[in-house]
Amino acid sequence: MTRVLADSVLGPMDQRLVAALQCDGRLTAERAAHVLGLSPATVRRRLHALGADGTVRVVISPVARPRGDGAAGALFLRIRVLRGKLDAIVAALAAREDIPFIDITTSGDEIFAVARTEPGSRDPLVFRQLPSTQAVTALESATILHVFRLTSQWRHQVLTPPERAALSPAEPVPAAAASGSPGGPYGVDADALEECLIDALAPDARLTSAALAARTGHPESTVRRRLARLAAQGRLITQVLVDPRRLGLPIEAKLLLHVAPDHLAAAGQALADHPSVHGAFATSGPSNLHAAAYFPDLTALYGFLSEDLAGLGITHVETAIVSRAVKRTPGPLSGTTATP
Repeated sequence: MTRVLADSVLGPMDQRLVAALQCDGRLTAERAAHVLGLSPATVRRRLHALGADGTVRVVISPVARPRGDGAAGALFLRIRVLRGKLDAIVAALAAREDIPFIDITTSGDEIFAVARTEPGSRDPLVFRQLPSTQAVTALESATILHVFRLTSQWRHQVLTPPERAALSPAEPVPAAAASGSPGGPYGVDADALEECLIDALAPDARLTSAALAARTGHPESTVRRRLARLAAQGRLITQVLVDPRRLGLPIEAKLLLHVAPDHLAAAGQALADHPSVHGAFATSGPSNLHAAAYFPDLTALYGFLSEDLAGLGITHVETAIVSRAVKRTPGPLSGTTATP
């Protein structure tokens, strides 16, 4: 596992700014400064530095895009390979657009991945391509049935509840009330301008209205008005991309859990509410609840397993520690709805 040097962990102020962006990716320097007790100039300087060196990226979350009935599903893949072939298999998977997530575990011969697919289909990757690859020694797949928690909803625990509340956007206005008419998956039909704005913001959600106007060719006043409407309706959802090791969380664990059916919903929600958990999903297969969590050290992971999971109706736990995150591409995991 890659060790994180002490000086590679962000300082307390930068970590608080990252957490502030998790509350609102388009947060202004003035608002952040007011809530966090800093000067606007300091906030602007630090945010620029964090973005300029690639430490932090703010993008549009995939859940901000309207999804129709034909939304793709997703599979969790657990792939074991011959030890000498790990890098070749990982490279081949990473080159595929339908594989947004790839992790290598500390076992040295195991890959965890997510594959986008059509629900219920005989996916060629799972049914033909991987099984016919001689380097693959075992393959397990599980369909995501329900999303309890997405990574975009995870919050770094360095802000107080009042600070988090002050930095978070106001509760969205129901889309029908904001638009005056119902329609579309979110109560309104996304028109060409809104789709254009979301596309432009996808790689950098902190672009200013002026920059968006220049990129899209629309008047700045129109861009500003449409952005305000998207934000008011809760459709301008951002996601902060940052290496958790820079936040002092070098341990990432994948958890495959067996839960009694009558405990599944409650256990999934309990995991979603845990501050360490950045992903929780009900799935098909014997491990009917999958989770992923960040920890500062192995002692914290042990405490989570031995104490926090108690009483949730979990009958079996398998834990895999991630040694390297190969690919983390924001993208929809399934057509299911995430819990708020």
